[in-house]
Amino acid sequence: MELEKFYYDNKLSKNFAVATLFWGIIGMMAGVFAAFQLAFPALNLDTAYITFGRLRPVHTTAVVFAFVGNGIFTAVYYAIPRLLKTKMYSDVLGKIHFWGWQLIILTGAITLMLGYTTTKEYAELEWPLDIAITVIWVVFGINMFMTILKRRERHLYVAIWFFLASWVTVAMLHIVNSFEIPVSFFKSYSMYAGVQDALVEWWYGHNAVAFFLTTPYLGLMYYFVPKAANRPVYSYRLSIIHFWSIIFLYIWAGPHHLLYTALPQWAQTLGTVFSIMLLLPSWGGMLNGLFTLRGAWDKVREDPILKFFVVGITCYGMATFEGPMLSLKNVNAISHYSDWTIAHVHIGALGWNGFLTFGMLYWLIPRLYNTQLASKKLASTHFIIATLGMLLYAIPMYWAAFRSYFMMKAFTPEGQLQYQFIDVVQSTVPFYIMRGVGGSLYLFGVFLMAYNLVKTARKGTFVEREEAEAMPLAKRYTQTGRKIWHSIIERKPVLMLVMSFFVVSLGGLFEIIPTFLVNTNIPTIASVKPYTPLELQGRDIYIREGCVNCHSQMIRPFRHEVMRFGEYSKAGEFVYDHPFLWGSKRTGPDLARIGGKYPDSWHFNHMYEPTSMAPGSVMPRYPWLFEKDLDISTTISKIHAMRNLGVPYAEGYEAKANKDLEKQAKKIARSLKNDKIDVSYKKEIIALIAYLQRLGTDIKADK
Repeated sequence: MELEKFYYDNKLSKNFAVATLFWGIIGMMAGVFAAFQLAFPALNLDTAYITFGRLRPVHTTAVVFAFVGNGIFTAVYYAIPRLLKTKMYSDVLGKIHFWGWQLIILTGAITLMLGYTTTKEYAELEWPLDIAITVIWVVFGINMFMTILKRRERHLYVAIWFFLASWVTVAMLHIVNSFEIPVSFFKSYSMYAGVQDALVEWWYGHNAVAFFLTTPYLGLMYYFVPKAANRPVYSYRLSIIHFWSIIFLYIWAGPHHLLYTALPQWAQTLGTVFSIMLLLPSWGGMLNGLFTLRGAWDKVREDPILKFFVVGITCYGMATFEGPMLSLKNVNAISHYSDWTIAHVHIGALGWNGFLTFGMLYWLIPRLYNTQLASKKLASTHFIIATLGMLLYAIPMYWAAFRSYFMMKAFTPEGQLQYQFIDVVQSTVPFYIMRGVGGSLYLFGVFLMAYNLVKTARKGTFVEREEAEAMPLAKRYTQTGRKIWHSIIERKPVLMLVMSFFVVSLGGLFEIIPTFLVNTNIPTIASVKPYTPLELQGRDIYIREGCVNCHSQMIRPFRHEVMRFGEYSKAGEFVYDHPFLWGSKRTGPDLARIGGKYPDSWHFNHMYEPTSMAPGSVMPRYPWLFEKDLDISTTISKIHAMRNLGVPYAEGYEAKANKDLEKQAKKIARSLKNDKIDVSYKKEIIALIAYLQRLGTDIKADK
């Protein structure tokens, strides 16, 4: 039977691999610098663009979408043509995908440092970039799916199942979570408010981890681990169970990020139940990966690539065991808002994503350059350094979490809180230093890898076009004998795509729609009013500076939180919050009831020199807020957008909004002058003070 000759184009795989390495270094450098900023506030350098609040989302975006994202595309553009015995559908679409994605990442980093952010976890980029992401994601999907349709291999291998499901789910998550109303070219307001916004965001946020950091990397595992070990996948049937159960269960688990918050109890319970169920398919996938290495353990001891894969898959098992445990309410009471969550995330990011990426690059680059790895010894050294760096990063964070929790809830025999919040912060600083050292060690390992791979590339010659041959699909062998039901789906990619979309959409429909349709889920509070124009401007400054990265606005119904921060939070307080600002980490105290607790002068001095009001604070200074005039040209569009979102500003209020803003600003300036602080009412600090002094006062007015 005559074979058809064709070629694999390796240029895209190489380009994405280089981008993976480049952005990995950039993203990890930003993370290490941000880690040390928490221990040494002077590293914020009194510069707006690299404060922790702005740099932290640059780090997460670079690691998630640049490092891991490019790693996914490296795997897809290398594996799919070889699994389907065909070249990619379109070189042009591939180039648009590559350069479009890199441009989005670069623009995203710049805009985040400039303060343009939605402040939503893993979705901080503003609306023009959301549109660009959608376009490039569609381009990628078309190229991948059309390649599948013109394949020469009848059955779709398991890695492709995960790539397809990841693509369609990420598209759904991104589009639904990104509904927003533009106010200016790089400013928008979420279409959802308060509780609804929180539910949609963590439906997205948890599943961004699931379907961007996990399922495509499972596809990577199913392709590269068998290749590196030269062994077949341990169990085909287990891979079927693993695939369908994990994409069905994962999508429901988002609400476990919001336990003990103002989210309705039924949604919290649903998130917990499905999180616990998620343990079984997750560990099924881990065991399928590890058992694939059966009979190859002698090779594991010698091969650094397999060492990376084994530890990476083990970290996947650890993280997917810990995730369901963190969804238990008694455990979540300790972990939420603490460094435990940071440790948990980084076991997944550094161990699962990082180690699998390193193993893939060590395996792939020599083959792209038709040579051997320059130094296995250096790769083994990298493995040891990266493992030690990961442990030195994570263990101090676990320790800091438990230490801070027990300090936060400690009471004296007289029933008073034993420690001030600043005492808790200071106790964690040594652990932040250790975390920074661990991250630096891990980053040093990446530099070693880059050096090793560059030497490897120089030793060989890049194979731009790799010749191959295969039988046409129409002449391929047709399976006879007993078949299982799944073989039908594997031959029908459109059916697999539709079924995957149906399975992953169920969780969102059952969780999100009731919250939007049933008003009793979010009881209103009569005293809660819309923000004044000055407060709205101040809130946007708070968002711009990334304050939500360190401060929560959600007091949980625990004795120690209520005594420390004030009355626990109610769902009805947030009905005008576009977006919600509940936060996910408390490096600073909760601000939900900060309004009226201190005079205006306290906030003024605290923002100018935090340690003058809170000795030992790790918060950066914000001198630019005292120098920049507030841009009131945006007030009209902001009020108009809020009214379109349902905030009950009076019709035509835009015309007088700036007059009200000026009146309130002058009142705050007079208050400051009474405390011997002379500052223009036009400065940004005035608006921020107005917002902070508003927080929680609606509930006080209701009493």
